[in-house]
Amino acid sequence: MIDFLCKYETIKSESHYWNVLFSPRGIFLAAHSLPNKRTSHMTSKEIINLQRASDGTGGSTNDQLTEQSLQDPRDKYPGPPFEPQSQPWPGLARDMNPRPDHGEKSYKGSGRLVGRKALITGGDSGMGRAAAIAYAREGADVAINYHPNEEPDAQEVIELIKAEGRKGVAIPGDLTDEAFCNRLVEEAVNQLGGLDILVNNAAYQQTKPSILEISSEQFDRTMKTNIYAYFWVTKAALPHLKPGSAIIATTSEQAYDPSGELHDYAQTKAANMSFVKSLAKQLGEKGIRVNGVAPGPIWTPLQVCGGATQEKIKEFGKETPLGRPGQPVELASIYVQLAANDGSYASGQVYGATGGSGHP
Repeated sequence: MIDFLCKYETIKSESHYWNVLFSPRGIFLAAHSLPNKRTSHMTSKEIINLQRASDGTGGSTNDQLTEQSLQDPRDKYPGPPFEPQSQPWPGLARDMNPRPDHGEKSYKGSGRLVGRKALITGGDSGMGRAAAIAYAREGADVAINYHPNEEPDAQEVIELIKAEGRKGVAIPGDLTDEAFCNRLVEEAVNQLGGLDILVNNAAYQQTKPSILEISSEQFDRTMKTNIYAYFWVTKAALPHLKPGSAIIATTSEQAYDPSGELHDYAQTKAANMSFVKSLAKQLGEKGIRVNGVAPGPIWTPLQVCGGATQEKIKEFGKETPLGRPGQPVELASIYVQLAANDGSYASGQVYGATGGSGHP
């Protein structure tokens, strides 16, 4: 399939002949020197020249670099006020207004994860979707898990992964079921041919103004989705993870600065933070890195299907120093960095993207 969707070219750089792999979108994925030629690591300059050579435009390195104009982060993406909107749980990104940006058109890869194999829970929307798109464009094969009611969003993600010439695997199911969590990992490993990146990302969030309004059923579902599933999926995945693998957990600024109306959810995010820091100490001796990502207010279906009140949705993100919510794509590069080999000394860390609030 990869041979059919991608294109290979033999290109001469400044000092080598290379077999070069490009995605159907023309994005550089990988390269290796031809037999009987001197082998070397490809420099960033050579990668740029190879990409340019594929375009047939030639030119020097400086000519090929696109100038990155400054963008004011305050108005880079939509800000409040937002229109009132609600959806039945679990919600769909495609039905939100404005529709979240997961990097569908903007994220460009550079081959940082070529040959890697990732499993992402909650990969249909939000940060999971942004990570799935970015991983595919960096050269990884990706399996995503999602609730069966999120099938329309999930199929969009699978199409985007396959458009990059990568293997995309859809595995719907309920993460509150331990047996399913075990099957999820088994199926991902079988279909991907292995596993070396695990992103525990799926979450359940419902806003309640008082602890007296949180039912035992809601509390149990929040705990099982946000804590138990991380434990179950990681435990099932660990025997398959070799040295150099990465585990990433999505926590939240709620772990550091909890909102009163998210009492149960905030507890789970604090647990996710401890999950990262404790497990990193366990797995360091095995060569497996464990890190977390702590988003602030991000524009995802989590908010419009009970995660926030209509009043809060209208002003969502306004309280941040940047004055707006983040978009999932703004965290994509963090998930890539934590999975890539060049982040090899980062373990036990929690990386924030909170619009200026200073957490973590």
